[in-house]
Amino acid sequence: MDRYGVIGHPIRHSRSPAIHRDFALLTGQSLSYERIEGTLEGFESEVTRFFAAGGLGLNVTLPFKERAFALAAQRSPRAQVARAANTLGMTTEGTLWADNTDGEGLVRDMTLNLGVTLAGSRVLVLGAGGAARGIVQPLLKAGIAQLDIANRTLMRAQTLVRELESVSSEVPCHAFSWSEIPGHLYEVVINATSTAVAGDMPSLPAALFDQRTLAYDLGYGKGTTPFLELARQAGAGRTEDGLGMLVEQAAESFYLWRGIRPPGAEVLRALRAACH
Repeated sequence: MDRYGVIGHPIRHSRSPAIHRDFALLTGQSLSYERIEGTLEGFESEVTRFFAAGGLGLNVTLPFKERAFALAAQRSPRAQVARAANTLGMTTEGTLWADNTDGEGLVRDMTLNLGVTLAGSRVLVLGAGGAARGIVQPLLKAGIAQLDIANRTLMRAQTLVRELESVSSEVPCHAFSWSEIPGHLYEVVINATSTAVAGDMPSLPAALFDQRTLAYDLGYGKGTTPFLELARQAGAGRTEDGLGMLVEQAAESFYLWRGIRPPGAEVLRALRAACH
């Protein structure tokens, strides 16, 4: 049976095995998918052993995404922008390749599952770290009209904007500190900071949100997040967590490995029902 898995530390909470088992059932694929508890000292050798033993693909989660990117000899453009990889595979010639499917998962969740029109939209991303880096290139390719990036440390946002301008000069990109965020409407505001976990959400201009705004938090879990609660109170017309992105980034990994795109929406509906 074809062998796949997800590696992280810790890994016991990962929903990826259940998601990929559903994908396999729905697409008639015969495969196994396991959790692998990586170690901080031995990640690279653990990945090497997995593929040497016949493994065909790995998802990579915290804290190993940057190391997975560095380990691969072949890297996709979106992984290069992210400087991180959440998907590893092996070419027929035995070359380890790396990709980052987070941004594609986000875009597919927004456009296919939520029915959002990204083309022509003004988008604000809160945060300029690894999570933000993983989503920006697919957002630019989705035809948005403007991408603004706000971060506590302005220099970090400016660095990311400069890198994006070297990749795509067609979409205007701007960097702001928290206090400099423009007080005008955005059609999409994405929280790519750790506030879903830490609960420390800085104040944001109320003018960012109205009934036309989708507020999207990359974090997910039971209940709301500080960002989504703030957005609701500020008048955002729609608030969504990142569970759909989780499913759709997994679907993109599955597609890269198997050449078949699984029905992400169907698996997402079942997962949301189970969460409630």
